[in-house]
Amino acid sequence: MFKKIILTAALTLGATAAFAGDPVEGVWKTKADDNGNFGYVEVKPCGPAFCGVLIKSFDSNGAEMASDNIGKQIIWDMVAYPDGLYDDGKVWSPDRNKTYSSDMTLTGDKLAVRGCVLGICRDGGTWSRVK
Repeated sequence: MFKKIILTAALTLGATAAFAGDPVEGVWKTKADDNGNFGYVEVKPCGPAFCGVLIKSFDSNGAEMASDNIGKQIIWDMVAYPDGLYDDGKVWSPDRNKTYSSDMTLTGDKLAVRGCVLGICRDGGTWSRVK
């Protein structure tokens, strides 16, 4: 009987952990681009990895603006690794219209983004958690 109770408790805790959200899930404010514009990217699971879609766009004064990029995928195929590392994915930079092989490092409510294309790497800046 005691073993059944322990087993049930362990399975319940395991199921709870499996359904708990990953720390990278949420809405992130990007670093301002070359024009001073920035956006909000919503990151969610997509299969075994994480993806992010641009949900809002802002001008250099912080005013929300219309953009053809709203709803477009900015992040895809980011795989979670230990210690806040997300790697093996891609990030699309709308201001440059380039897709980078990227990684992200999560520390608290900050997400450091980095990407490379054709051997040229670029610091995507540190994004801040909005929610």
